[in-house]
Amino acid sequence: MGNREDYQHQQIAEWSPRELTLRQRVSKDFRINWQLYVMFLFPVIYYVIFRYIPMFGNILAFRKYNPGGSIFGQGPLTLKYFKQFITAKPFWQAFSNTLILNGLYLLFRFPLTLIFALLLNEIRNLHWKKFVQTVSYLPHFISMVIVCGMLKELLSTHGPINDLIFKLGGEKISFISLAEWFRTIFVASGIWQSLGWGTILYLAAMSGINPSLYEAATVDGASHFQQVIHVTIPCILPTIATLLILDIGGLVGSGGAFEKVYLLYSPLTYETSDIVSTYVFRMGVESGSINFATAVGLFEGLINLVLLTCANFVSRKVAKTSLW
Repeated sequence: MGNREDYQHQQIAEWSPRELTLRQRVSKDFRINWQLYVMFLFPVIYYVIFRYIPMFGNILAFRKYNPGGSIFGQGPLTLKYFKQFITAKPFWQAFSNTLILNGLYLLFRFPLTLIFALLLNEIRNLHWKKFVQTVSYLPHFISMVIVCGMLKELLSTHGPINDLIFKLGGEKISFISLAEWFRTIFVASGIWQSLGWGTILYLAAMSGINPSLYEAATVDGASHFQQVIHVTIPCILPTIATLLILDIGGLVGSGGAFEKVYLLYSPLTYETSDIVSTYVFRMGVESGSINFATAVGLFEGLINLVLLTCANFVSRKVAKTSLW
């Protein structure tokens, strides 16, 4: 291994940036580190096929599509489908539900994840710390289908929660079928799933804090809580700001919400559960309104872009940290 590294350093040292063109330097680097380029090729292919090529389908938001015809639609460009969903009441209900569900989820999950990470960082017993981390990470790896199945069983009228309510003298509640309970179920189950997993980046940032800062704070007479407030949080503030920007940028997006909502909602709960992604699915796949669904999806992406840009601008001005 050492001989290979020495050979690479020797090869790189022989390069003269003034003598070699960019193409020659890239070619030499590829010959030495071709394994890394091959590994890098797989995610590039994935993003090209499943992220960038499908963008051409957005043309269907402006042109009429007929099954069996051109995949890029037919006829002149028009804003007809945008006008249709802007005047559709179900769309605005789904849009407001998306904002409310994702907003509530962010409002509770973001601070709880940070607090949980700070508490984990204070555990000094390494075995206990690993045990707590493992237990808190496990829900993240459970399939969403299984999670929703568990929720339906726990919250059914014959489930353990309703049995406990009945034994305590209350009346059984059909949680899954009541619109007023959907947001509580969505947020609570989401926090249970993501609380532990969301601490990974925070803990990684905390591990990079210089221990001398804590020593200096101790000498100055700072208590343990004051060290967290004045040393730990300021040091991980760039990480906090970056994660917050990304979360705000996806406030209108479906993220992982589509699967959970689709598996849990029903026509009885559309009032509070129907979100933009499930609305697009119903209109595009179930109803066959491809153009209408594409226009709604494109509008959703534009709103996410605006939110991400605004959050990045505010973070750059306030926290001096931004994505670009």
